[in-house]
Amino acid sequence: MLDLAYVRENLPQIEEMLRRRGMDPAEVLGGFRVVDERRRRLITESETLKAQRNRASEEIAKLKKSGQDASVQVEQTKGLREQGDALEKQAAEIDQELRTMLAGIPNMPHESVPVGKSAEDNEEVRRWGAPPQFSFTPKPHWELGEELGVLDMERAAKLSGARFAVYWDMGAKLERALANFMLDLHTTEHGYTEVLPPYMVNSASLYGTGQLPKFSQELFKCVDHDLWLVPTAEVPLTNLYRDETIDAARLPLSVTAYTPCFRSEAGSYGKDVRGIIRQHQFQKVELVKFARPQESYEQLEQLTHHAETILQKLGLHYRVMALCTADLGPSSAKTYDLEVWLPGQRLYREISSCSNFEAFQARRANVRWRPEGSKKTEFVHTLNGSALAIGRTWLAVLENYQQADGSVVVPEVLRRYMGVERIVKTAISK
Repeated sequence: MLDLAYVRENLPQIEEMLRRRGMDPAEVLGGFRVVDERRRRLITESETLKAQRNRASEEIAKLKKSGQDASVQVEQTKGLREQGDALEKQAAEIDQELRTMLAGIPNMPHESVPVGKSAEDNEEVRRWGAPPQFSFTPKPHWELGEELGVLDMERAAKLSGARFAVYWDMGAKLERALANFMLDLHTTEHGYTEVLPPYMVNSASLYGTGQLPKFSQELFKCVDHDLWLVPTAEVPLTNLYRDETIDAARLPLSVTAYTPCFRSEAGSYGKDVRGIIRQHQFQKVELVKFARPQESYEQLEQLTHHAETILQKLGLHYRVMALCTADLGPSSAKTYDLEVWLPGQRLYREISSCSNFEAFQARRANVRWRPEGSKKTEFVHTLNGSALAIGRTWLAVLENYQQADGSVVVPEVLRRYMGVERIVKTAISK
């Protein structure tokens, strides 16, 4: 959420930002000036009434002290109180209306974000490695997984419906190995503290990170409870410090978690229907940072590097893309996407998004810090990134390390977790 005073004083810049994001300023900001003016008028009227009540109370006290009748003034004070209560009710309603408007305004993109009209205008920052070369036509992961007996989409559909997967034997073990490898690397080499958060969160938590109210259709809600299944560990991790002030000495503060993630995939009908690219349930290792505002972009580069390190140690070719204004998430000020090469599909696929939200989430969740020597608190900057999405890393390993005989070589860094050097066909699922 943007600061009210900033929006009020920079409306032309906000309108231009919305246009660069491909949005209609009239739809987002329609009525803002009217509502804001009404709010300020109510505040002025309320303060005037309070001043009148204070003067009347003083007059009543003087009359009573001198033994005079104060009934007229008492009745006037009662009327002023009733008017004040009515104004306060109106002010509360207008405050909520204004807060709803502010919640619908996306973050201001950082000056370094490329301006564009669609994902086609995202800019490549760098590449690492090279695509593997095959003496045969590489297969997509859904064919490999089925032939090896490690991926079972048919039984998953029987259990839960479309967009779910069952992993068997070395397929399940590969998933677990990837999660352990990522967590071990981030906690021992990158300085993150591991957290095991709840997999269900309340509405306040989702509001704090920006999923509510805008993306409610993308979420799974528990009936009769103010609980939602987490779409990403970003939500519980960021909200660990909701309504708290973090000690300056602890910044930058870095946490990581491995959780299942649940998304309804509303609006994605017909997209990525084959394999495990787009699932209702998938697992992910998430990185979250809380940083001093002046250090947050340095921390974004570091966080992105930490995500890249996973791909490099796995030997997976990828590219880093800077998202343009039209493709940037509403809460983000700047985002890098890591896109891994999938030879079975002959395309790059997003495997991580690393973002700096500046104070946008912190203002919604009221996460603050107190600069050294200052009596006042400020909002921290929050950052997060997938490091990595397990399912997409899983399929990237299968497609990049497949062999002519149908087996899959296990990347060296995963062998101590799996106890094998190669994934071969299993009959367990049959």
